[in-house]
Amino acid sequence: MTEHFETVSRELLALPKRPAAVFINGDCAFNSGEIADYEAVKKLLQPIREDKMPIWLGMGNHDNRERFWEVFGRAKTSGKTAGGRQIELVRARQVNWFIMDSLEKTLSTPGLLGEEQLGWLGKSLDENSKKPAIVLVHHQPGTGQDGGLKDTAAFMEVIRPRKQVKAYVFGHTHTWKVSQDQSGIHLINLPPVGYVFHEGDPAGWVQARMRPNGMQLELRCVDQTHKAHGQMVNLTWRV
Repeated sequence: MTEHFETVSRELLALPKRPAAVFINGDCAFNSGEIADYEAVKKLLQPIREDKMPIWLGMGNHDNRERFWEVFGRAKTSGKTAGGRQIELVRARQVNWFIMDSLEKTLSTPGLLGEEQLGWLGKSLDENSKKPAIVLVHHQPGTGQDGGLKDTAAFMEVIRPRKQVKAYVFGHTHTWKVSQDQSGIHLINLPPVGYVFHEGDPAGWVQARMRPNGMQLELRCVDQTHKAHGQMVNLTWRV
């Protein structure tokens, strides 16, 4: 995992144009969110931080929020008003990024956002409705019994009627896939940087480039000989 992370880091640092932001969408830690995990992550992120790329870290089911804060510091995020979760609204020039926290319990596979966090999301979306919104959650849509987001239905009730929400980005399944739900929201399942669940699937990261009416995604594989390396997906926003 460290070798993969270092490979991705070197590729980021070699980009001809620095990205506006770098997002890690949960599972910063390996297993149970130990202090040593976050110290290792902090060290691995240092070259990117020194290059002045803004980095935003989300929480996944292998994370431990208190240990994360102990190492990284309890950042001044708006999420402190939503049950103390590690959440944030990142305003960029063309889109707003909403980083959610679906960590319910460390080492418990399903995730949960909860009423307070969903309330914050709805209110924040309403207050920032003039730009497209992209929502990042570690867990995939599901029921909880399948290891996904337990309150998916309530989450969808928040984002579907708000037309500024264009995409729901998640990880957790370690499977690269892009689809679209019935309301037109793009569902972007990120690949893992660390390791894959199924032999032959790509490990890597995704570069997002904003367009006036959508977004282009480019899959960057750790193994650049992988057949999926460089795959481009063009998304058009719903209206």
